[in-house]
Amino acid sequence: MEKGSGRAPEEGTEIPDSLYSRTLLLFHQGGISANIPTISQGKDFYSILFRSILKVQHLDPGRLICLFSVIPAVANYYGGLHGGAIAAIVELVSIACARTVVDEDKELFLGELSMSYLSAAPTNAEVTVDASVVRSGRNVTVIAVEFKMKKTGKLAYTGRATFYSTPIAKL
Repeated sequence: MEKGSGRAPEEGTEIPDSLYSRTLLLFHQGGISANIPTISQGKDFYSILFRSILKVQHLDPGRLICLFSVIPAVANYYGGLHGGAIAAIVELVSIACARTVVDEDKELFLGELSMSYLSAAPTNAEVTVDASVVRSGRNVTVIAVEFKMKKTGKLAYTGRATFYSTPIAKL
């Protein structure tokens, strides 16, 4: 965008060298141009990673509480919990929470997923994840998720997942 104009530059406009250099530096410092480690290229690597850091604290029908520490593998460039990690955790705990009230003979399909990023959880902080069923009907289940700092109880992130379910046909 052109400074102060609120609009993008026209196609073919030259980017100033200083802006180009700063942008490239940001990518390099963030490791974006680095090679991806072989171990992280395996099937379900991220699912395994997130399942390994989450520790179940409480489980009831319609409620799931987990605890985890923000390890460097799920931290962003600034040392806080990465937004993608938050989304992955919301999805994972929401599926588990929904499964406490939805029959096993129904397949769940994630239809909507939303997050609100209210505050950062720094590396090594312990975070409590509280998932609860907002509504569960014949074909729709809605789960609300709250991330709170264990030490202070401060709300850091919220999420909401909507699942659609259909019975599996028995042929």
